[in-house]
Amino acid sequence: MNEQFGPGDRGRAWWILAMNTFAFTVCFAAWMMNGVLITFLVDNGIHDWDPAEMGWLIGIPVLTGAIFRLPLGLATDKWGGRIVYGLLLLLAAIPMFLVSYCNTYWHFFVAGLGFGFAGTSFAIGIAYTSVWFPSRLQGTALGIFGAGNAGAALTAVGAPRVLNWLTNNGEQLDQWRQLPKIYAVMLAVTGVIFLLTTKTRIPAGSAQKTLSQRLIPLKSIRVWRFGLYYFFVFGGFVALAQWLVPYYVNVYSTTVVLAGTLTAVFSFPSGVIRAAGGWMSDKFGARAVMYWVFGLSVICCALLIVPQMDIHAPGSGLMARFSGTVVSVSDAQIVVESDKTGVKTYTLTPRQGDLVTDDDRHSGLLIWPRSMSWQEPVVEVGDAVGKKELLARGVTQIFFQANIWIFTGLCFIIGSLMGIGKAAVYKHIPDYFPNDVGVVGGIVGVLGGLGGFVCPVIFGYLLRETGLWTTCWMFFFVLVAALLFWMHVVVRRIMKQQAPEFLREIESGPVILKD
Repeated sequence: MNEQFGPGDRGRAWWILAMNTFAFTVCFAAWMMNGVLITFLVDNGIHDWDPAEMGWLIGIPVLTGAIFRLPLGLATDKWGGRIVYGLLLLLAAIPMFLVSYCNTYWHFFVAGLGFGFAGTSFAIGIAYTSVWFPSRLQGTALGIFGAGNAGAALTAVGAPRVLNWLTNNGEQLDQWRQLPKIYAVMLAVTGVIFLLTTKTRIPAGSAQKTLSQRLIPLKSIRVWRFGLYYFFVFGGFVALAQWLVPYYVNVYSTTVVLAGTLTAVFSFPSGVIRAAGGWMSDKFGARAVMYWVFGLSVICCALLIVPQMDIHAPGSGLMARFSGTVVSVSDAQIVVESDKTGVKTYTLTPRQGDLVTDDDRHSGLLIWPRSMSWQEPVVEVGDAVGKKELLARGVTQIFFQANIWIFTGLCFIIGSLMGIGKAAVYKHIPDYFPNDVGVVGGIVGVLGGLGGFVCPVIFGYLLRETGLWTTCWMFFFVLVAALLFWMHVVVRRIMKQQAPEFLREIESGPVILKD
């Protein structure tokens, strides 16, 4: 890996980075199209697919983009990013164009497999970018390249508006078919520009390596651990960038256009802040950054687990202190007469109005949960009751709006953390595997891409089985907590091996640092 720019390389390197980032933005925007398109088709009654089927159609392009990242990363190491990237853009445009002719579930399924190749652009761009920059700048350069994730936000915001314009606000629904044609033209034009304005460069000695030599790094458990980190920070991002559109439509009754705009609050910062994540990883270290990413993500997911709710639950009831006969029952009190104790009056807590008004329910402004409790008689006049027998049952009503703006704010935080985490994960690769960035970046990208495919499918089945949209956050909470624990165990093991005395000092008391 070059430790400094060669003669004339500085300007060309930054141009290559700019073209890689632009091409990745276009590819990512195209890769995410199904999240908006499938929601639009179902929301407008053009197709009747259940949540699990929607999850498959949203995730299937991601599957292709995931499993082919490794071979295309290998191809980039061997033949260079210019040829591989340029051809990818041109070839992905063909199945994207064919989406406009789809009429059945399986048509969309197969076409999604085809244009999903656009998702392999990440492995190509990572390998192609890294060979142009010295290691001291690779965190920043790869972070800037990763900002192309913002293509997801462009699709989330722009595609619903384009669909509304193409269909004349739903009056000519069949005009949705023009949207994939627009994406196909974008891919093809970008491919031509890329081939005409970039230059081939491959890692030293890479062209002579055999396939078995290229795959040697995959024996390292470190590669697979990085891949699982990426399963969350990238795969989770891809999944939510598409899943949040139907989430907003169903949970908050928004339009598809508004849902796309709010989803962009999650996806756009995640792409843009990735460059900052690269800088932070260069300055503070990738492991320190990942601690913050996982720790804060666990907290946010825990807060998002609580769904919208309007429930009635058993509350504190009223039991008879003595046996006797009920002589009077009202909403305010129950009177029980006993031969031994005489007349005993029990005061009830009555219901006082409504917990929330209709205006409150639809205002979207409630922040904290509201609750109210009351008691309802379960006995009638003339009933004989025994000691400790229930006279009035308690009822507790809880209403929680899951405020849409707080929800969106937490999504913004998680999206930003994912963006920082994506850069931090890939900062490790050139440091540990400087001559195998394509293959290692490819397999890490495979696992991340598989996360983008698997998660929407899991979300769909969890939703179908439980009826709760917040199950996606439950899934992420468990996943991130496990990753944080695993990373901490590894860090402690490394410290124990390399700095056992320092570790003992940390565990036994405060550490005094001397100049």
